[in-house]
Amino acid sequence: MQPLSEECILKLMKPHINDFLEYLEIEKNRSLKTLENYGRYLRHFAVFAKIKSPEEITEELVRRYRVFLNRTTYADGEQLKKNTQNYYLIALRSFLKFLAKRNIKSLNAEKIELGKAPPRELEFLTSQELERLLAAPFEARLKNQDEISRFRDKTILEVLFSTGLRVSELCSLNIENINLDKGEFAVLGKGKKWRVVFLSDSAKDAIKRYLKERADTEEALFIRHDVDPAKKSGLRLTPRSIERLVQKYAVVAGVVKKVTPHKLRHSFATDLLQNGADIRAVQSMLGHSSITTTQIYTHYTDQKLKEVHSKFHGKNRK
Repeated sequence: MQPLSEECILKLMKPHINDFLEYLEIEKNRSLKTLENYGRYLRHFAVFAKIKSPEEITEELVRRYRVFLNRTTYADGEQLKKNTQNYYLIALRSFLKFLAKRNIKSLNAEKIELGKAPPRELEFLTSQELERLLAAPFEARLKNQDEISRFRDKTILEVLFSTGLRVSELCSLNIENINLDKGEFAVLGKGKKWRVVFLSDSAKDAIKRYLKERADTEEALFIRHDVDPAKKSGLRLTPRSIERLVQKYAVVAGVVKKVTPHKLRHSFATDLLQNGADIRAVQSMLGHSSITTTQIYTHYTDQKLKEVHSKFHGKNRK
């Protein structure tokens, strides 16, 4: 008997996977990105396992899949990270839970345990690096940079550091979203949850100055200025555009670390905690659903604790 082709496997499993993705979309209100990723992970498993139906998913099959994931390498030879391996398993486990709810026979989801991932390594900018980065758009040696783009890029950097926004959240901002009088605005984050973020005086000033330079009628807060506004499409900056300009200004500022919008988010959180902010407040401002996610930043505030210990410990000893 010939083995099933990849096309045949996907055709047989498609109804189950599609039902699951619709369940995530309608009943769990998951984002389109989550649906896209979960669908990809499940199709990947189905093709590996060569299964015709969910009934064929067994513990042994999952064990072999985990070994396969652990031995998977990228083109550069780097191994698939433990966190990434867990994403595949989380999708599979959620799928199995869904099948159980629908009384479709398959492996018990509880049989799948996630692998222990190493602690996340976070890198953030020092205060000196931040100051150089925020000043970079107006560096004299950027001779080909037009004035309005300088104001825009300065505003992007100030807003990222002031709010801790994710790059996708920043790109989705419209001018009408921003309340400059209050210095705050609401943003729709991961899991379609709203949260309030706040603007520093520097960020407010940068936004006002940038909007003063604008003569267009676009609704987006951050747009391209190197295209004809009459085209009315493709003006809103994309996450990739933001990533490129942040990296460009890091080079201009002489920051040797790889700087991304997300690293500015790390710097935002670390700056707050180092200056005494309550971790629950930081959790709320970052839009983390779990305090555990926010706690990763506390490991990077030990220097502050060391200073307190040095200043106050053992002062009465002779």
